[in-house]
Amino acid sequence: MATLYETDFHARAFEQADLLRAGKLAEADLTHLIEEIEGMGRSEQRELVNCLVILLRHLLKWRFQPALRGNSWRLSIKEQRIRLASHLEDNPSLKSKLDTAVARAYRLALIEAERETGLPESTFDPVCPYPFSRILDDGFWPDGD
Repeated sequence: MATLYETDFHARAFEQADLLRAGKLAEADLTHLIEEIEGMGRSEQRELVNCLVILLRHLLKWRFQPALRGNSWRLSIKEQRIRLASHLEDNPSLKSKLDTAVARAYRLALIEAERETGLPESTFDPVCPYPFSRILDDGFWPDGD
């Protein structure tokens, strides 16, 4: 017979929360709850990388396709900077993972930038040329520096 864990995650989540709230730890599915909490932490890391990918892709396009700069790219850069700052405010422990997140995101941003611009891979720096402080800086707009 299928368990609530397998058939209805939403209902199970509230059931488990009620058990924890009532102090009924013996009845709670602690093994799966631990896995789910760890998964939530990994999800926050993925969100950090995803925002960075979008931001870095647009910064690359901004730098290497100046003739195509437009409001859409500008607004995407501004939006992702706000999302990143907010995400880090909500999850300050992620700051210790920024170097890894930037490196991971940059590799993906390179692929996307190459696909979207049609420029050869050799056009782009093999590693992210910007420290995180510049990436997040509202006044930073790369122009081939």
